[in-house]
Amino acid sequence: MDEVVIRSARDEDSEKLIRMIDAVFAEHPGCILDVDAEMPELRAPATAAKTDSGRWWVAERGGQIVGSVAVVPEENGNIELKKLYVLQTARRSGLGAQLLALAESEARERRARAMVLWTDTRFREAHKLYAKLGFVRAPRTRLLNDISNSVEFRYSKELTP
Repeated sequence: MDEVVIRSARDEDSEKLIRMIDAVFAEHPGCILDVDAEMPELRAPATAAKTDSGRWWVAERGGQIVGSVAVVPEENGNIELKKLYVLQTARRSGLGAQLLALAESEARERRARAMVLWTDTRFREAHKLYAKLGFVRAPRTRLLNDISNSVEFRYSKELTP
């Protein structure tokens, strides 16, 4: 089996990134990826990350993108974790934890006070990973009013200096 390589996302990763995230969404009933209406940043991930003063990485194996993670600074000194997805065939290999560690390292380099994220209530495997790695779920949720009728949980993790 080919080795997984994690690298900065490039705009030309768009098609493969969309395919990977669409496959992850397809695992969850009613979860639909509408790129142009809801995730236009997938059309040019490197440009989107730069525009948002963030970072975006992809995990690639054999020419296929099997994982992704991004971070974006918030005005309050926190870093928001975004786009953490791992293709089903690459799960349980430690890749999700590795991507999260990379994002957390970036947050610490930026001296963020905390890392926060929003995750669809249907992504139960991801919730287990977040809890295992020290993220705490807030009691509130938010409704996205999107095509998937998404409800999201908020998680956060305090970062020590």
